[in-house]
Amino acid sequence: MTHSITTPRADSVPPPRKAKLPRGVWSMAFTELWERYSFYGLQGILSFYLLYSLADGGLEVAPAAAAGIVGAYGGAVYLAQVIGAWFGDRLVAPKLMVLFGAIVIMAGHIVLAFAKGLGGLGIGLVLIVIGTGALKTNITSIVGFLVEGRPQQERDVSFSYFYMAINIGAVVGPLTTGWVQNEYGFHWGFGLAAVGMAGALVQYLVSWKKLPERASVVNNPLPRNKYPVFAGAAVFGLLVLGGAIWSGMLRAENLASTTTILALLAAAAYFITMCTSRSVTRDERNRVLAYLPLFLFSGIYFGLLFQKFTAISILITERINLQIGDWTFPVAWITTVSPLAAVLITPLIAKLWNSMGSRQPSPVTKFGMGLVQIGCAYLFLLIISQATGDAFIPLALILLFMAMAGSSEVFVGPIGLSVATQIGPKSFKSQMVGLNFLTLALGSSLSGLLGQLFAAIESPAYFSIVSATGLVLGAVLIIARKPLGRWLSSGQ
Repeated sequence: MTHSITTPRADSVPPPRKAKLPRGVWSMAFTELWERYSFYGLQGILSFYLLYSLADGGLEVAPAAAAGIVGAYGGAVYLAQVIGAWFGDRLVAPKLMVLFGAIVIMAGHIVLAFAKGLGGLGIGLVLIVIGTGALKTNITSIVGFLVEGRPQQERDVSFSYFYMAINIGAVVGPLTTGWVQNEYGFHWGFGLAAVGMAGALVQYLVSWKKLPERASVVNNPLPRNKYPVFAGAAVFGLLVLGGAIWSGMLRAENLASTTTILALLAAAAYFITMCTSRSVTRDERNRVLAYLPLFLFSGIYFGLLFQKFTAISILITERINLQIGDWTFPVAWITTVSPLAAVLITPLIAKLWNSMGSRQPSPVTKFGMGLVQIGCAYLFLLIISQATGDAFIPLALILLFMAMAGSSEVFVGPIGLSVATQIGPKSFKSQMVGLNFLTLALGSSLSGLLGQLFAAIESPAYFSIVSATGLVLGAVLIIARKPLGRWLSSGQ
């Protein structure tokens, strides 16, 4: 039976209401945009600051050591976010954690802008690691508070704009700092990143009074009788770290391996805690165990992807001619192609999945597709590096490689987050998301180890190993998609 739209019945369904952004989401989105602008603006030029000669404004660090520093820095940033999330949940209100983080990050960029040499670099990077750990997860929690109790449509729209801001910052940051570095030098690029972080701080302070009340409250405060235990553990950790640095056990060459071990230990703690908890059912435990190979393969995938900051940066300095007539192509723009390709292809892939509906590939298959694609990208790089011999690799071909590798992320990054939120035990939902983010820490530190391997062996052998890794692991997941998929959906 049909009804005229001019005579609606009382029981007719009203047209869907356009989702509105809750008050404060735009402010958090712009704060995050500027924070990501500064973070990726720095990361886009950091590798080349370490690798370039003193005459070109760099530090002329050996390639293996440079790869270790960059990989360890990226891994430490993601590990610090796990610690920052704990602080925001147990000790300090998220609202204050974000403010502290913004100030410390800005201070780190200012140090990098004005302090020269490895000493200034170390201080600046440590400050950024601490600040990012405090800010990143807690600002996401505040967005969650802002949309709490809202319809799912409004929640989805709010987080879509929030993540859009992240992607914009990730692309625009390296584009601008890379241009400034190209024209005026590295420290001017670091200074521009500091200006971006200052913008984030100003935006956050403007919205300070509009933040939800929950942002000012410690959600799960640590009992006061546990304070001495926490303080003792913190002091012990700092003493161990200081002793390792002072004794020479912790050096630039082994920073990446140390961070990789820490990421694996943190992940093991997550898995053991969830699998041994009495509050976790048998089906939930099966799903967590089924996620283990996806976690490891995802970490390896990001290790291959993040080589744009380590091994590929070394390759660029050695084999790419950046001169286009009288103009020098900004070196940071090369690595920017990777996230830009991911941003551009995401709507197309999302539309494809939507049109396929229930016929779309399973999450395990999508993981496998991402690994196969990045394996193919490195196979392409192997072919063009061999075909050019000892000559320069054409700039257009390395940009094409970056696009191929970067666009593969759409099959792994968002899918991993979706799987983690779906299969996580009821009592460990947030911990499951934290575990998923550890794949980024593992991948970043692993990219440092791969960069050191690249500096130690011939590039054809290296690219053969990396390409085969992606292709083989991707094929393994595609072959095992049905049993692994059943375990992931156990009890659902």
